[in-house]
Amino acid sequence: QVQLVESGGGSVQAGGSLTLSCATSGVTYTMYCVGWFRQVPGKEREGVARIDGYSRISYADFAKGRFTASKDNAKNTLYLQMSGLKPEDTAMYYCAADPGALCSRPVSAFQYLGQGTQVTVSA
Repeated sequence: QVQLVESGGGSVQAGGSLTLSCATSGVTYTMYCVGWFRQVPGKEREGVARIDGYSRISYADFAKGRFTASKDNAKNTLYLQMSGLKPEDTAMYYCAADPGALCSRPVSAFQYLGQGTQVTVSA
C-alpha cells in the first residue's frame, strides 16, 4: 500500500526558505517516478519537480534555480528545498508517486499523492 505524508509547510516572508518533506511507504524509488506539484484553489495543478527511477530530476521553469528536489532512499523520504520564495509561490504543495522508473506523465497526474502541506509567502 502506497502512502505519502507531507510536512514542513508554513508561512514565510518573501525571500525566505522552506524545506518540505514527504515520508513515503510502499514506494521503491528505483521503480517509481516521484515528485511535487502545487495547487491554488480554483486553479489547475502545477508541476514543480519530478525525479525518475534513475534519479534524474526535472523542474518547472519557475522552480529552476530556486527549488531543489531530492530523495533519500535510506529514510524513504522526499524533499523539496525552496529558497527565494515569492508570494506567487503560495499554494498547497503535494508530493506524488507513479509506478514505473521512467516518468511517463506529468507529476500533476501521478497515481498516488499525499494530503498536501500549505505554503504561504507574504510580501
